[in-house]
Amino acid sequence: MVNPLKEGEKAPQFSLPDQDGELVGLNDFKGKRVLIYFYPKAMTPGCTVQACNLRDCSDEFKKYNVVILGISTDKPEKLSRFIEKELLNFTLLSDENHEVAQAFGTWGEKEFMGKTYDGIHRISFLISKDGKIEKVFDDFKTANHHEVVLDYLKKHSK
Repeated sequence: MVNPLKEGEKAPQFSLPDQDGELVGLNDFKGKRVLIYFYPKAMTPGCTVQACNLRDCSDEFKKYNVVILGISTDKPEKLSRFIEKELLNFTLLSDENHEVAQAFGTWGEKEFMGKTYDGIHRISFLISKDGKIEKVFDDFKTANHHEVVLDYLKKHSK
């Protein structure tokens, strides 16, 4: 059972290696809104669809001053291959020890083909400029994730 952080809570501070092994932290984006999306595994069909849709809408996200960060437990090398293969234009972060996923409440028991295991649940958080969780997105399909987030941004942009 996962228990994601709620809207209005302060987003946990973190630093994780990106696809190039460089440390990237939430503090690097002061003054911007940040969409942090947790996804189970790079280069799998659902995660690829989700990432490519975000890539294709990146100009729209920029209009709303939103930076996109994808977080999974994949190693930086795999993230680098994922970015190259799909020509992704945003940062992917490696949370190998799932500490950040746990801090956000997206790590927990999952079931796939009758097997139960621990993993990342596909949940996204929009972090406001002041570092609080503005919106939690946990009800979407990989194919419409970008639309759900952009619809919210259109309605709630200052």
